Amino acid sequence: MWRTVYVACMQTTAAVLRAHHQPWSVEEIELDPPGPHEVLVELAASGICHTQEHFVTGDLGGPPMPMIGGHEGAGVITAVGQSVVSVQPGDHVVLGFIPACGRCPSCATGHSNVCDVGGAALGTGRQMADGTARHHDLAGNDISLDCLIGTFAHHTVVNEASAVKIDADIPLRSAALLGCGVVTGWGSAVYAADISPGDFVAVVGVGGIGANAVQGARYAGARVVAAIDPVEFKREKAEHFGATHSFDSMSAAMEALGEVTFERGFDKVIMAMGVGDGDALGEAFHLAGKRGRIVVTNMHPSAEQSLAIPASLLTLFEKRLVGSLFGSGNIRKDIPQLLELYTQGQLDLDEVVTRTYPLEDVNQGFEDLRENRNVRGLLVYD
Repeated sequence: MWRTVYVACMQTTAAVLRAHHQPWSVEEIELDPPGPHEVLVELAASGICHTQEHFVTGDLGGPPMPMIGGHEGAGVITAVGQSVVSVQPGDHVVLGFIPACGRCPSCATGHSNVCDVGGAALGTGRQMADGTARHHDLAGNDISLDCLIGTFAHHTVVNEASAVKIDADIPLRSAALLGCGVVTGWGSAVYAADISPGDFVAVVGVGGIGANAVQGARYAGARVVAAIDPVEFKREKAEHFGATHSFDSMSAAMEALGEVTFERGFDKVIMAMGVGDGDALGEAFHLAGKRGRIVVTNMHPSAEQSLAIPASLLTLFEKRLVGSLFGSGNIRKDIPQLLELYTQGQLDLDEVVTRTYPLEDVNQGFEDLRENRNVRGLLVYD
């Protein structure tokens, strides 16, 4: 067990969402010291993920507001609370957006991406250990955390279950992407889609998740990786990441199905659009061939209660619909492993980032997300 490092309450800067359809408020907040099993992290960078836009629009339930956004970040531990055993001050860490307790049935069976303990706490926005808050505005009101980590801040307090130690020589700006988008995209291809050498693969949407799904499909040995996105520069980026074909729509991909897949249809279709759409999912079913697997990684609005899929094809062609959270990955295994691939030149993290912003420009980052100007925007704090 590491020696507990005690710190006093401190002030730091964070981007807070106070109401739906409102801009992010960049403000000073009060931060309590870490409690038992908690750590204080000085963040270096945070990815701007489309999930936060769901919170802005209100089409997806989340922690109560006010809420500090961000669930994709990396930094350095500056203090630890009592009973912390996995990390110590000075360690470089990636903060995973699904805490992995390591003891619940889901974790024990190798599915920490759906950790029972961490998952139950996500909607509260409070600390996993005791259900209280460490983050407060200057009026003394509690502030929730996106995915219990709140990486849109210069400092945060999180449970050690969310912190994955990494090598100190890995750039934190690149490592930050492993907190969500990289593992989610990569795992959607390698784990959820279970791509095999020679497969025909389509990736629908080439943002922070889809770009890494393309990389995962290429790494797994797909002979065709078709990137589908209406934005031309994203299609060009997809080719850099390993796409063999690109289309501006699923209908365009359907027209080329004979040429690209020899009339068989795609073996795997990965849905990585910014916002899931039931009608688009129906199109994806037609893209897939016999025994094709359609992986749904993107988030659908919580109000969408039905999907326009041709259900008869589930039986007649044995097509399969698979959901995937965090790419069905494991923060303790996949974050270090993918960073090893990065250092070996087999995974490109740097080209995923299109633009960087200081925290004060977080709203510009979201405007660029809405206007499809980025593969991934990144907040940087140095």
